[in-house]
Amino acid sequence: MQALQDKNILLGISGGIAAYKTPDLVRRLKEVGANVRVVLTRGGEAFVTPLSLQAVSANPVSTDLLDPTAEAAMGHIELAKWADLILIAPASANVIARLANGMADDLLTTLVLASTAPVAIAPAMNQQMWAAPAVQENMTRLQQRGLAIFGPGSGSQACGDTGAGRMLEPVELRQLSADLLSTQASTENIWQGTRITITAGPTREAIDPVRYISNHSSGKMGFELAAAARKMGAEVTLIAGPVSLPTPTGVTRIDVVTAEQMLAAVQASSMDVFISCAAVADYRPATVAEQKIKKEANGEESQLALVKNPDILKTIAVSAQPPFCIGFAAETENVKAHALDKLKRKQLKLIVANNVSDSRIGFNSNDNAVTVYWQNGEQDFAPQSKALLASELNQLFAQHYFELRG
Repeated sequence: MQALQDKNILLGISGGIAAYKTPDLVRRLKEVGANVRVVLTRGGEAFVTPLSLQAVSANPVSTDLLDPTAEAAMGHIELAKWADLILIAPASANVIARLANGMADDLLTTLVLASTAPVAIAPAMNQQMWAAPAVQENMTRLQQRGLAIFGPGSGSQACGDTGAGRMLEPVELRQLSADLLSTQASTENIWQGTRITITAGPTREAIDPVRYISNHSSGKMGFELAAAARKMGAEVTLIAGPVSLPTPTGVTRIDVVTAEQMLAAVQASSMDVFISCAAVADYRPATVAEQKIKKEANGEESQLALVKNPDILKTIAVSAQPPFCIGFAAETENVKAHALDKLKRKQLKLIVANNVSDSRIGFNSNDNAVTVYWQNGEQDFAPQSKALLASELNQLFAQHYFELRG
């Protein structure tokens, strides 16, 4: 737990029955040397008192954004600057929604916006609320912004239900906080001075003005890789197919539609490392109809002539002065065999393979599990959020890249 020694942890507590665990969480953090300040929302006050939290933290508990005493010295800005980590536990569906929408209507949400410290949230709510599409959309948005997600766990709940939505236990949250700060310290600026180009999302190949050939790629993995690489000091260019995702902070984004447009954008990019994460359409129609094709004109059967699209990754990997090339292999069977074949055939340094037939980690999922292969080795990455996986993959990529450079 050395990563928490003398670190300033700002603990945000929102409304939920799991708030009863927070005095123990404060105690667990302090026993390994962390300094803890608590911000308690109005909802949180319904479950745990400021006095109990003050007693275990040995610091005043902050509750109001417009506290006249604190604000005389811009107290919320001072708190934001003080924190090395903002941990929100429990994070209710309400506070998650307000964070996802960039609101600053109480002290806790204002601090998140005003701080440059990493933010981690520990969701806690009824299992049906956790599964609600609105909550999952908000979680996706927060992950894309780089917030760390701790949990939730599964099991019996106070309401009598059983399922996902339980806040993790204090000792688990302490360990995850230590891991987050340790990872941040070890990866900060590891890509400094490196130019990385990443492709993400699908391509679309027009059939006529209405229809096109494409695939189910959401672009989430590529966007998370770009965000993580930028945080680690890289100069990042993200070449994105047609997806509805926000551009990661500090990343240069180029939007394209077709495979040929994506290739042209990659070739025009100055890069030391090329990460080909996009799901590029292998074929495109030989001709594109100027008007919508009417089914009545073709009878019961119709044939579509296809031609091969350029192989973007291989084109770059076999060029005269290739960058360090990393590919992705989304497979549905014989994952290792297909990945190793692609690694050799396209002359890559590394290839990241996953089984997209598993709906838990396939296209559009927020989670992923992969195996990375190289000429004489491989490494498995267990199921986890794409944001966390992107950080771990960037560390492995950087290790191989700098070892090759000597």
